[in-house]
Amino acid sequence: MPDHPAPEVAIIDYGMGNLFSVQQACEHVGLRATITNSRPEIMNAAAVILPGVGSFGDAMETLERLDLVSALREVVASSKPFLGICLGMQLLMTESQEFGSHRGLGIVEGEVVHLEVSTEDSRALKVPQVGWNQIHAAGSDHAPDGEPGWKSPLLNGIANGEYMYFVHSFYPKPVNEEVAVSTTQYGHLEFCSSLRVGSVFACQCHPERSGPQGLRVYRNLAGLIGSAAIANSEDING
Repeated sequence: MPDHPAPEVAIIDYGMGNLFSVQQACEHVGLRATITNSRPEIMNAAAVILPGVGSFGDAMETLERLDLVSALREVVASSKPFLGICLGMQLLMTESQEFGSHRGLGIVEGEVVHLEVSTEDSRALKVPQVGWNQIHAAGSDHAPDGEPGWKSPLLNGIANGEYMYFVHSFYPKPVNEEVAVSTTQYGHLEFCSSLRVGSVFACQCHPERSGPQGLRVYRNLAGLIGSAAIANSEDING
């Protein structure tokens, strides 16, 4: 039986984000990952990852300059698997209030707002949030363990209440709360820490920095791409 090449994943390079960590995570689970800002490579990839760390306004300005805004919207419209990470999640929103008002990709209706200073046990929590925090299935009873029945296959096999690694000062507030896959508590604030809209999954945490459980996100992505490839092959072959 002939060997088939590993699926190609395009990691969007717009100068913001730990691109090589994302690439290494992809390769660890058997994906071929290309860091690119080439429109043809992005459109021909089996899946697209939009990572990012930094300023929302600068990111959108760079995506516009590289003529990638329409490409990313086309990828989403094609129902190709799409993963947004940290700033990449925030960029999916309609707008951001980070250092002024900025328009986003408009893929998910809602805004990006500042993570306000909060308290926990009478202790002020720092902003940005940097470190490990839990993700809970949105709408669940926050059970500390067990399979929560996530609303996205990319979190399959990850326990409710699992710790993931966060670095952020802002967070997204989708208009439709039903798109939330997980929530996270930071002091008195509970925010949407991952969401799903169609083939788009996005998370505020960094799965590539979240140890074995974070790598499950990439392993699930590989499985999702493989399932899509099999389905496409069956459609072509009748």
